[in-house]
Amino acid sequence: QMQLVESGGGLVQAGGSLSLSCAASIRTFGIYDMGWFRQATGKDHEFVALISRYGHTTPFADSVKGRASISRDYNNTVYLEMNSLKPEDTAVYYCAARQWRGSDYFDWDDRREYDYWGQGTQVTVSP
Repeated sequence: QMQLVESGGGLVQAGGSLSLSCAASIRTFGIYDMGWFRQATGKDHEFVALISRYGHTTPFADSVKGRASISRDYNNTVYLEMNSLKPEDTAVYYCAARQWRGSDYFDWDDRREYDYWGQGTQVTVSP
């Protein structure tokens, strides 16, 4: 069983930047593709970014394209960095893990593909 713990959220002014971390408590971190989603109040989960177990990234969500980057390290941590923040980036940010199932092809922007979720970290961007 994997546990994911996000950190790094908080209050940021528009135009600022943020760096979120997600620590995974599992020794087999290397077999998981890792994604970031966000959920604004009253809205569905929105895919933000994915980094595969190989370190490859998929296209970012249009809403953050050009402003976000995702990375992972060998200490079971995945990161999301965003800059030029906008008030519409305000949301709870979640990291999610998907165990490899024998194929590298899946709907990476579909939250139902993921097996484990963190508790989320709130990011609030003030105007």
